[in-house]
Amino acid sequence: MGRVTERRRTLRIRDGAVSSRPDTLVAEEPLEIRLNGRPLAITMRTPGDDFALAAGFLVSEGVIAAKDEVQSIVYCAGATAEGVNTYNVVDVKLAPGVPVPDITLERNVYTTSSCGLCGKASLDAVRTTTRHPVADAPPVRITPELLSALPDRLRASQRVFDRTGGLHAAALFSEEGELLDVREDVGRHNAVDKLVGRALTDGRLPLSRAVLLVSGRASFELAQKAVMAGIPVLAAVSAPSSLAVDLAAEAGLTLVGFLRGPSMNVYAGEHRIALEATARRG
Repeated sequence: MGRVTERRRTLRIRDGAVSSRPDTLVAEEPLEIRLNGRPLAITMRTPGDDFALAAGFLVSEGVIAAKDEVQSIVYCAGATAEGVNTYNVVDVKLAPGVPVPDITLERNVYTTSSCGLCGKASLDAVRTTTRHPVADAPPVRITPELLSALPDRLRASQRVFDRTGGLHAAALFSEEGELLDVREDVGRHNAVDKLVGRALTDGRLPLSRAVLLVSGRASFELAQKAVMAGIPVLAAVSAPSSLAVDLAAEAGLTLVGFLRGPSMNVYAGEHRIALEATARRG
């Protein structure tokens, strides 16, 4: 809880001059997510917003889709032999009547801060369990000029990144470009889960009029999380993967990559990009 950064001694070499000084690093610790008392997943994350992270993870897994489907989220006590709580185990209790998925070894997953979800047929989960279709009516309409301004707005709100240089960020913007929420984490997938989980606990799902911006690449997993939360537009400052583009096209998600200044590539869902004032070339 609150262990976002840690200090470590480092040897600094600058232009041949050697010195020793402490450096501020982003914290990375495991979080075990339990469902009704049973282990479901372990993720490597930056501590903080753990309840939102757990809720957002369950949204992306298709377990829950609304605030009233969660009865409680608590830290499990006594996580060490000495009985000291490390705040690294969270238990989510579903509301009465909410179906509990079959937690098997196949479903049990491990995630890392770098690659995200591993060992699960995520594509099939998106195709069969999303309850928030992104086929919006009337559609969100975003101008290239508005999109080009979003990365600077995200960067200006990255407080921990300024101290460590080691965090990914994800932000939600309104269709008018207003910053709605921003979360940072050592894993980009965790940052998105924290956004989605916070929206769920605030009763704001689906996020059908929002734009999701991520600070790195757009992987299949991030496209999946956007689809599961009903987000119609996903933008990334770096490249998308081929599977992310395929999923976006199939689900009706607008996917923008290489969003850098006035330049960007639209890989799917271009009907949401207002091009009336923009000349088409090529």
